[in-house]
Amino acid sequence: MKIPKKINRYCKYCRHHTEHTVSQAKKKERGSLKRGSLERAKKRGLGRGYGNLGKYGSKPAISKWKRAGAKTSKKVDLRYKCKNCGKSSVQRKGFRTKKPEIK
Repeated sequence: MKIPKKINRYCKYCRHHTEHTVSQAKKKERGSLKRGSLERAKKRGLGRGYGNLGKYGSKPAISKWKRAGAKTSKKVDLRYKCKNCGKSSVQRKGFRTKKPEIK
């Protein structure tokens, strides 16, 4: 998919529509609730007992048995840098594409 190098967008810092330069960033990894940290939390006594356990609560029953393969395309993480103030903003929602080309 071809993405333009420069695009007119709303800058939340300038509060105007200005020209932005587009750059691609690497997708960040999931941090706090990896499998190891969940196990560590259980050993510390978190997520045990009664009531609402919040982020340590029950997970969907299907996820354990229904293992799907990786998708063929990943979501693109685009950063937009304002030409006026120089501040960058991240797009709200990623979109799937196999080969993003910034032209």
